Amino acid sequence: MRNYLSIIIVIIISNNLLFAQTSSIDVFPNVSGQPGFPNYCSARLTGDTLIVENSRIKRVYLWNKGDIISQKLEDKRFDKVWLFNTSKPDMSFPGQKELSGDGSFSVEIVPENRIKPEHLEATVLCTLGKLQVKKVFSIYPNCPAIACTVYLRGQSESDWVYQSTNPADLKNIEQLNEKVNDGSVPILERLRLHGKQWMLTVVDFKDVTDRFNTLVIEQEVLAYRKNLFRGNLLFATDQTSGEGVFVLKESPTPTAQLAYPGGDFLSDFGHIRMIGANMQSSDLDPVKWTKACGFATGVYGGDSVNKLLALREYQQRIRLHRPDRDEMIMMNTWGDRSQDTKVDEAFCLDELDAGARLGITYFQLDDGWQTGRSGNSAFEGGSFKDIWRDSNYWKPDPVKFPDGLTPIIEKGKKLGIKIGIWFNPSSDGSYANWEKDANALIALYKQYGILTFKIDGVNIPDKQSEINFRKFMDKVVDATQGEVVFNLDVTAGRRGGYFSFNEYGNIFLENRYTDWQNYYPYWTLRNLWMLSKYIPPQNLQIEFLNKWRNTEKYKDELFAPENYSFDYLFATTMAGQPLAWFESTGLPEAAFSVAGLIGRYKEVMFDFHSGIILPIGEEPSGRSWTGFQSQKKESLNGYVLVFREQNKSNNVVLKLPMIAAGSYHFEPIAGAGKPFITKVVQNKEVRFSLDQPNSFVLYKYTKQEHP
Repeated sequence: MRNYLSIIIVIIISNNLLFAQTSSIDVFPNVSGQPGFPNYCSARLTGDTLIVENSRIKRVYLWNKGDIISQKLEDKRFDKVWLFNTSKPDMSFPGQKELSGDGSFSVEIVPENRIKPEHLEATVLCTLGKLQVKKVFSIYPNCPAIACTVYLRGQSESDWVYQSTNPADLKNIEQLNEKVNDGSVPILERLRLHGKQWMLTVVDFKDVTDRFNTLVIEQEVLAYRKNLFRGNLLFATDQTSGEGVFVLKESPTPTAQLAYPGGDFLSDFGHIRMIGANMQSSDLDPVKWTKACGFATGVYGGDSVNKLLALREYQQRIRLHRPDRDEMIMMNTWGDRSQDTKVDEAFCLDELDAGARLGITYFQLDDGWQTGRSGNSAFEGGSFKDIWRDSNYWKPDPVKFPDGLTPIIEKGKKLGIKIGIWFNPSSDGSYANWEKDANALIALYKQYGILTFKIDGVNIPDKQSEINFRKFMDKVVDATQGEVVFNLDVTAGRRGGYFSFNEYGNIFLENRYTDWQNYYPYWTLRNLWMLSKYIPPQNLQIEFLNKWRNTEKYKDELFAPENYSFDYLFATTMAGQPLAWFESTGLPEAAFSVAGLIGRYKEVMFDFHSGIILPIGEEPSGRSWTGFQSQKKESLNGYVLVFREQNKSNNVVLKLPMIAAGSYHFEPIAGAGKPFITKVVQNKEVRFSLDQPNSFVLYKYTKQEHP
C-alpha cells in the first residue's frame, strides 16, 4: 500500500529570476502528504532560505547562491531545535574563496526500483571560482537522517593537503592537529552546535580482515578544544538533554580512503566538521562530475539506544532487502583450502547433492571455474595481470566443464539451489577494462541466469580505479534490472569497506581457516556482534567451518571448533547471512543433522532479518552470555538469539533494548531453550536459561493482549 509524498519544487532559471511553484504529487495514495504525516518529504527554496525536511528531521540553510550555510537543525520527534549562528558555508575547499553565479536548485521524486525505495532528491549546485560543487540530498519518508552525496568538477585553486596513512607519519598527533584546520583540508559537513556539554562517540572501523580481528574501535570523549578524530561515524550527545546528532561518512574506512587527511572529524567543543573528500584536487575533471563521498546527518533523543535506532533506520533504506534476492545460506568450498584443485563438473554435482542435504540455498563456485588461471591458483602460471589478453578467461573451463555450467545450473534448480560464482575484476590501467568485465558477468547472467557474484581481488589505489569499478557494477546492475547481488570481499586491499558501495549487495567479511588455526567460533561471533551495533548484520556474510578438520592442530585448546556442536557453529552466523565455508562432500555423516536447524531457521530468516538487529549481553569472549535482538520498527513482536558460552551460570538477565513494557510469550524456534511467559517492565530486562555451556536458543517473542 502506497502513500502520498508531498514536495515543493523551486526552479532557478539562467536570467536570475526566481520562480517558485508548489506541487503536491500523488505518488503515495492514502496519506495526505502534508506536514505532520509520516510520509511527508519536502525540499523548497523561498527567497534566500532553503528547507529540506521530512516528518522526522528538518534542516534550514541560508541559500548564499548555492554555497549553503546551515541555520537550523530540528529533531521533530523530540521537539528539539539547534540554531547555528554562523556565516561559514557548510562546505569548503583549500584556496577556494570566490563565489560566482547564483547557483541552482532542483527537486525530483526518485521512483522505487529493485534497489532503493521511493524517495525525494534535491540537487544544489554552486560555483567557487573554477570549482563547481553539486550536492544531492536524499530525503526518505519518516527517516531521522538526510543523506548527501557530493560531486565536483572543474579546477581547484590549490592542492588539497592531506596526511599519509603510514603509522610512522601519525606519531606526532599534536603537530597533526595543528596542521589540519578549516583552511587546509576539504570540509564536506559543518555543524556548529552551541554549548560545551557534548559527549562525542567516534567509531573507527577496520576491514582488511585478513590482518585485523578487532573490527570496531570506539572512542568516547568529552568535546574540548581542537581535536582530530579518526572513524566513519560520530555521535554528538548533549549531556544536558540526552539529545544529539550523528554524522556517518559514507566512504571507505580510514585505512583505505583516498587522499586521507589523517582523520575524519575535526571538533572544537560543539563545532564539528567532517573532513576529507576521498579524492585529491588533481582528480578533478574539467567537464565530468566526480563523486567525492557521501554522508548522512541524523538526529536522535531519549536513551542511548535511540542513536543506534536512528542510524539503522537510515541504513536500512540504502538498499531494499528482498527475500528472493538478498536472503542466502551460501556454500563456498574455498574454506577447506583445496583452492582450485578439485573444481570441476563432477565435484560440483556431488557438492550440490551434499549441500542439498544440509539445506543450503546457494552454491558458489570460487576460483577455478574459469578458463583463465588466477594468481591464487594452486597450479603454476596463474596471474591477475593482463587478464583480457585471453578473451576466454571468464568463460567456463572447457576441460573441467565440457558442457559449460549448464549441468550445474540444471541440477541446482532441481534441488532448489541457486548458483553463484567468483570473479576478480581486471585492475590493469585503473580498471580500464571495466566494460569488458561487466560484459563478462552480463553474459553469464544471460546464458546461465547467474545472479550472485563474489567480487574479489579488488584494490582501489586511485580515484580513476574507484570511478571505473563503480561503472563496472552499475552496468551489471542496469543490465540485470537490479537482480544481481555482489558479495563484496573486504578481506584485503583498498576496498569499499562497510559504508561505500552498500547499494550493490552484501559484504563477504572474512577468511578464516582451521588449517592455520585462525578460526575460533567466538572470534567470528565477536566480530559480528561488534559490527552489528553500527552496521545491519543481515548485510554481512558470516562463515562457519567444518569443525572435524585439523583437530590435531588445535590440540587441547578450550575454544577449539571441535568443542562446539555443528548447530552452534551455524547459529553464530544466523544474525548475518550464513556462509558454509567448506566442502560438503568432506563432512562426516554426523554433520548433516544440522539440516534440522537450518530448516527451522529458513522458516523465519527473512522475518528475522527484516527487523533492526542489535547486539545484547556481553561482548563474546568465549565465556559470556551474549546475543542479538531483532524487532521491526513500530512492532511489539520480535526475535532474540541468545548464546551461553563457557559460562558457569545456567541463567542470565539480559536487557532487550527495543522491547516495550508488557507481558510476552517467548517461543523457541531453535536451540535448547524452553518456552516461557514473562512480564517486562521499564528496565527492559528478561531472564534466560540454558542448561549447558556452549549452547544457544532462538526465540520469537509475542506481546500478550491480555496479560
